[in-house]
Amino acid sequence: MTNEDMLAALLAQARTEGAELVTLRAIAEEAGELGANRALVRIGLSDEAASGDIDELRELLQAWRDAKASAWKAAIEWLVRGMCALLLLGIAVRLGVPGLLK
Repeated sequence: MTNEDMLAALLAQARTEGAELVTLRAIAEEAGELGANRALVRIGLSDEAASGDIDELRELLQAWRDAKASAWKAAIEWLVRGMCALLLLGIAVRLGVPGLLK
């Protein structure tokens, strides 16, 4: 008996005999499992290689996050270095260092 058949039988039983708590739980479980399986089939993750595909996607996402964090860190470091260089240049001008070079 397939999941669809099981769900149809449980729904028919609930209609004819009334819905007991056990029957409603079974219907909810079967419907949830059937929906999850359909979703996995639609997105192409229902085969045996799906686990490996998900692992690869997680690794790729982590690599992207690491690269993004590294890029931000490098950009901030360069910005701070530039500001420090400008500050030193300003101090040198204030102290008259350009006049000493003439």
